[in-house]
Amino acid sequence: MSDHVLADRNSGLLSLQLNRPDKKNALTRAMYSRLAEELEAADADPAIRAVLISGGEACFTSGNDLADFIQAPPSGLDSAVFSFMSALFELKKPVVAAVAGPAVGIGTTLLLHCDLVYVSRDAMLRMPFVNLGLCPEFGSSLILPRLLGHARATQLLMLGESFSGEQAAQWGIANQALGSGQATLDKAREMALRFGRLAPSAVADAKRLMRAPGREELRRVIEEEGALFGQRLRSPEAAEALSAFMQRREPDFSRFA
Repeated sequence: MSDHVLADRNSGLLSLQLNRPDKKNALTRAMYSRLAEELEAADADPAIRAVLISGGEACFTSGNDLADFIQAPPSGLDSAVFSFMSALFELKKPVVAAVAGPAVGIGTTLLLHCDLVYVSRDAMLRMPFVNLGLCPEFGSSLILPRLLGHARATQLLMLGESFSGEQAAQWGIANQALGSGQATLDKAREMALRFGRLAPSAVADAKRLMRAPGREELRRVIEEEGALFGQRLRSPEAAEALSAFMQRREPDFSRFA
């Protein structure tokens, strides 16, 4: 499934594009593994000065491929999805994201670990973890309350409310909201290429220093979320939510205390 993640190396930039448009770029285990491998290779390659993550002009990602998840849910921190999380979290080089259209679940939480984020104004971001009987992941339960305040984070993480690209920029999740998907991709690429003209060690030091405060706490939270996420995937509530999603009906949680 390597064609579901397109990797291009040019002018010191590794561009990673999610390429599964028929499934709204839903992420599978194979895609997570490929992304992790590419990020780890980029960090070790002195020719790569920055990474650009995108999903095309119309859709960033609809989140996890639920059929793939149900078939083989992540069983630990060595699973494909957590390998990707670790690779992005540990990446020493700058990461730029270009987001157009839907950005669901990890499609939103991964942005919290990018250094620059550009979104289309009509992008729709959402983290419906609780809606699926799951819990927040990738450090979002720590980062978002600190970034947005508890009340707004509750709306996004506990109620799973959607928000626009314009709101993402206003709240500091994104650097800028642009008028179209193509404009977003162009801007993100322009900014990512700028790192190739800067001193690489100085860029790496700046990133390390900015992310150092609270880093070990964040690492622990990501691990705690990951362990709980795996447990919740096997819970009766998640089974009901995922079954309802596949059957295109509203979940019924009335029998759960």
